[in-house]
Amino acid sequence: LLRNYPRQFWLIFIGMLISTIGTSMIWPFLMIYVSKKLAVPLTQVASLMTINALTGLVFSLIAGPIIDRLGRKWIMVVSLIGNGLVYLLLARAETFTSFALAEALLGAFNPLYRVGADAMLADLIPAEKRSSAYALIRMSGNTGVAIGPAIGGFVAVHSYAVAFIAAACGLIFYGLLIGWRGQETLPAIQNGASQRERSFEGYSRVLHHREFMMFIGAFTLTSMLASLIWVLLPVYSNIQFGVPENLYGFIPTTNALMVVTLQYLVTQVTKKHPPLRMLTLGTVFYAAATTLIAFFSGFWGFWCCMVIMTIGELILIPTSTTYTASLAPADMRGRYMSLYGLTHNVASGIAPLMGGILSDSIAPRATWFGGGILGVVSVIAFLLLSRRFSASNVPADAPEM
Repeated sequence: LLRNYPRQFWLIFIGMLISTIGTSMIWPFLMIYVSKKLAVPLTQVASLMTINALTGLVFSLIAGPIIDRLGRKWIMVVSLIGNGLVYLLLARAETFTSFALAEALLGAFNPLYRVGADAMLADLIPAEKRSSAYALIRMSGNTGVAIGPAIGGFVAVHSYAVAFIAAACGLIFYGLLIGWRGQETLPAIQNGASQRERSFEGYSRVLHHREFMMFIGAFTLTSMLASLIWVLLPVYSNIQFGVPENLYGFIPTTNALMVVTLQYLVTQVTKKHPPLRMLTLGTVFYAAATTLIAFFSGFWGFWCCMVIMTIGELILIPTSTTYTASLAPADMRGRYMSLYGLTHNVASGIAPLMGGILSDSIAPRATWFGGGILGVVSVIAFLLLSRRFSASNVPADAPEM
């Protein structure tokens, strides 16, 4: 396995593990922390995610052309170190304004790393190995998530400041590691690729790629389901049913352990099937998990819902990243990955706020029924996409032509 991938791939693998241990000590509990510290309605707390998503939306669009033009490495370094400094700012935040500023900065820095890393992996790894490579990187990140929340849940009960500092240290260390040992992977400009295509106007090529844009629309709906669960379930379980942080921490840890132990094996199966069919199947699990949360009131019920969602995640995420990489021309990978990353920003901007409004105006369980309806729409969208583009719906491990 070590010989199958270049050294820089393993550099990203190790850095992802270290940084994720730090960040996952705090992010599953961040909304609980803000809710208790500010004592404001859930809608206002969820609006912080909307602020994060709006800046992420802008910087995701900016990231693509910059990464396609200037390269991957140093943009990733700036993102990682910048994120680390923002976590130190969060440790000292006392007002809604200070939390909003920190979330805006996180929204600005996050897409730079995500787009850069996805494009770098597409540069490094040949098409027939990409789905497995993306699966391995997810295993690395989720190993960190398996460790971080279990520790962070106990740390947060006593001192959130320690968790914030741990997150900052992990991110800054990874940034320094990439800066010191990483190599630039930006491909040479292809014949006929103009400066205009390397600018923001180059997005017009992506926007006219009908199959990709329809995929982005459907995947955004699915990402909204994930955002509802990751952002609002900790608050919902804590405030409505008294599930404490140190117990809830085992829910994201379960997600991570499933990814670590099962992701590579699941990907070996899913990559042999048409990607759009796998995306549809994964979305079914997301929709089921979101709806079922409304029928439970304790730790084990919520834990089961996370298990169901994680099965969908094992199918969906490596398939979607590989599908994006396979559709993107080499000189446009940054932009394709930017728009792919926008699904996260749009979902994070809409879904938690929508869930907060449903909770505050109707009932807490309305959040999950609303998510269930959204899940049905998402499944239908992928079914239509699969039917329309069945000719190009080839297995994910098919080599590039």
